[in-house]
Parts: sequence; C-alpha cells; structure tokens
Amino acid sequence: MNMDDVARRGLVLLGCGKMGSAMLAGWLRSGLPATSVWVNDPYPSDWLTQQGVNINAVLPESPAIVLVAVKPQMMADALPTLRSYGNGDTVFLSVAAGITIGTYETMLGAETPVIRAMPNTPAAIGRGVTAIVGNAQASADMMDLADNLLQAIGQVVRLDAESQMSAVTAISGCGPAYVFHLIEAMAAAGEKAGLAPELAMQLAKATVGGAGQLAEDADDSPTQLRINVTSPNGVTFEALKVLMNETDGFPVLMDRAVQAAVNRDQELSNG
Repeated sequence: MNMDDVARRGLVLLGCGKMGSAMLAGWLRSGLPATSVWVNDPYPSDWLTQQGVNINAVLPESPAIVLVAVKPQMMADALPTLRSYGNGDTVFLSVAAGITIGTYETMLGAETPVIRAMPNTPAAIGRGVTAIVGNAQASADMMDLADNLLQAIGQVVRLDAESQMSAVTAISGCGPAYVFHLIEAMAAAGEKAGLAPELAMQLAKATVGGAGQLAEDADDSPTQLRINVTSPNGVTFEALKVLMNETDGFPVLMDRAVQAAVNRDQELSNG
C-alpha cells in the first residue's frame, strides 16, 4: 500500500480540526488529489470548504485509509458509521488521544488494521513529532504509509509496544505545555528582576525557541551544550545550582510531572 493506492481508493478524514487540517494541508501540498479526500466534520472550517475535498459526502466503497481525528468523547458516535470498513484492508489511523487499539478492534472487528499515533501541537507549523504503533494486522507497508502521511506534520518515531504510549503522551504530547510554562516562568522572573513585561516575554520566547532549535541542529548533546554555556563559578553556574538541585530542582519536578501525566493517561485509557 502506498500513496498511489490512497489517491486511487481514497482517504477518509473523520474530524478536521487543527490537527486534521494541518495534516490535510501537508498532503495536498505533497500532491494528493483533493478529489481523493473525504472529510466528515459537522462544522467544516472556511479553509476546509475552499480545498476542493469531498465534505460530508457519500464515502468511497473501500478507502485505503480512515484517519480518525475526532475528540475522544465523540468516538462512540463517529466510529459505528464506519464499521463496514472493519476486518478488511482499510487501515484505521488514529490520532485521537487515549483511545487504545483494543477499543478500535472491539468497535470495528478484531481483524481490522489499526495504527495508533500520538502527534503534538507543534504539528500546526510542521514541527511536530508523532509516535506510531500498529496492531498485528497492520503490515509493514501500512506502517510505512502511515509514517509517510504523518511526516506532513513533522518527525515520526515508531514504538515497540502500545504500552509505551502513556510515556510518549507525557513527554511529547504534554511537553509543549511544559515548555510554554517555562517561558511564562522565565518572563515573570525577568519582570521581577526589573525588565518591562513585553521585553521579558520577548527574551524568554526567543531564548527558548532558539535553544530548542540549537539542541535539534547541533552535533553536541544537550548536556554538552549546557556545559558550553556554563563558565565555572560564573553567572549560569549559580542559576543551575538552583535548577539542578537534587531535592527540588528541575530533574525532580520533571520526574514527578511526567509520572503524574502517565498515571492520568492510564486512568483515562482504562475508562
């Protein structure tokens, strides 16, 4: 199965909010014909209506892919309409948080190829990272196709087991919020130290954004990059003594935060 199959058989997008729209925009840019896409969404955006895709129309008989991008609470209403595609060679690719592969198999049939994906919000600017894992029915070709489709919104990584998804959620899924809060905290501290609010926020945003890009682009590890900035007994050294404190510093806080996220994700996944 490849992109030619998708163009020929069709792709059904169930839900087209911010994440679905970001993916669709990438696919259309890469050459997927708009006429090969069917979107089911009760409230299509103005942008969507201008793309030339089939919106809330009669669905194709045997689409190559059904991408499930509705909110989890809408799942029970949305999936039964697609049950006729179950136990066949239509791949269900889910970006709905917290919905397990087993849930799809129960609703659609145990022989249904299902690939679960966890993207994150930087996907909106093509800088996301998405983890994927498939069931036994998801062939290597199907996994490659999902990988290819999801590269429209950034990097893709493959998991060894679905049990790793809670940890992925806690790191990359929730992680942008941790970084946004870091920016908030840095800006607030800068303001408290005497900077104007707008200046403190500009410095915090540009510093976090630039450091993140440097960490991705540099050959050095983040550890080495940190060392490079830290002169012995210098200004950064004094700040890091606080942030790296083994009792109440970043490592301890981050571990507690991630574990809390993992626990909550597992609670929600278990209903």
